[in-house]
Amino acid sequence: MVTDLTPRVGARSRLHSSVADAFEEKILAGTLEIGERLPSESEMAREFGVSTRSVREALQILETKGLVRRKHGERTIVVRDDVGEFLGTLATNIRQRFSTDPDYLVQLMDVRRMIEIEVLGTLTARENPIEPEVEAALKGMEVARDQGDFFGFTEMDAAFHLALVRSAGNEILTVFYNNLFGLITELIRVTSRVPSKSLDAAYDEHAKIFAMVRDRNELGAKALLRAQIANSTSYLRLAIAKVKEQDNLK
Repeated sequence: MVTDLTPRVGARSRLHSSVADAFEEKILAGTLEIGERLPSESEMAREFGVSTRSVREALQILETKGLVRRKHGERTIVVRDDVGEFLGTLATNIRQRFSTDPDYLVQLMDVRRMIEIEVLGTLTARENPIEPEVEAALKGMEVARDQGDFFGFTEMDAAFHLALVRSAGNEILTVFYNNLFGLITELIRVTSRVPSKSLDAAYDEHAKIFAMVRDRNELGAKALLRAQIANSTSYLRLAIAKVKEQDNLK
């Protein structure tokens, strides 16, 4: 049982970061050992006095650093992945480049396409290509669509793509994609607004990709995903051009 962590929780705006920092300290110190399972999300939320959403955000931070691994339906496990630490540094460098060169975001879209298209080939070669995490993300998109929740929808959109990559079962690829996950979420949020596209249309796109993967239609799934990312890249270019235009007017 993890104890003596609650005092590290800070201001409300940084609750998830404080929870992540508390667990990271324990993992790096060896107090939480490799292979040890963390308490459930609800248990951690009660212990820290925060919401389960804050706990999930904290676990996402730890996972992108290669310190824990999450799997649908199971408790989070400590892994202390040194590869993750290396890739975390790489991701930080990429983020710094974005601040000075917005066009670098387009290159990130290319990386997304290369990774996700190849992942579909791996998944559709299996007898059972769909993992519960993928289906849960699609269901989350459906709920957010019905509620008109744009922010929640884009979060589930990003989770859908992350779940596809994780389903491939390649740990190094998963750690790499996890480290870029926050940036990819922002990309999806930006490209979903330019131009405005209904949540219904966006959901239908993902539902069709899901069906193609489920039915092991590799060519169809790849064609749909390739078109989706190509459209998103076009929208991203429009957004970047608009920002540059506004900067020139200042």
